Amino acid sequence: MTLIVQKDNKVLRDIAKPVNITDITSPKIQKIIADMKEAMGSEHDAVAIAAPQIGVSLRIFVMSGRARLIVKKEEGNQETDERSDKLSPLYADEVFINPVITKISKKKKAMEEGCLSVRFLYGKVERAVKASVEAFDENGNKFTKGGSGLIAQIFQHETDHLNGALFIDKAKDVTELSAKERETWAKQNRKIK
Repeated sequence: MTLIVQKDNKVLRDIAKPVNITDITSPKIQKIIADMKEAMGSEHDAVAIAAPQIGVSLRIFVMSGRARLIVKKEEGNQETDERSDKLSPLYADEVFINPVITKISKKKKAMEEGCLSVRFLYGKVERAVKASVEAFDENGNKFTKGGSGLIAQIFQHETDHLNGALFIDKAKDVTELSAKERETWAKQNRKIK
């Protein structure tokens, strides 16, 4: 099982290296992507992961299908409300290689954030409410995606990881889960393992 590195690991503070475009479909890069998906899938609350979070200093992040599911639920989609996370396989994980934020809204909002590499700490981070990213997918195809709310937040949070920044560097009102909340979290996480 691929482990998620925690905040004291130096790799999280390095600026990640770009992936050579000709290497995207190589077994090495495909294995890194698979490891990222495995690590992210092992955490019930994960919506995205960056390569540095598994100890690899490359400019790659993966957004979980869960993120799209959460957005659908927030939009009041009854079908997703009834079946909750059971729908997440219908929303494929999305791979972003060498991502660049190309557009960002001037309008910002303080958004609640946590991080797989900063476990049990949460805080409010000022983020643009809309963002667009240009990147390559796992097949080497260039694409542009835009999003608002949670999706824009993920684009910014994961790009921060690739630039050696953690959300706690920007967060206000940082709080830590209580022992009881951690116990609840652990029970939920065991359900998916």
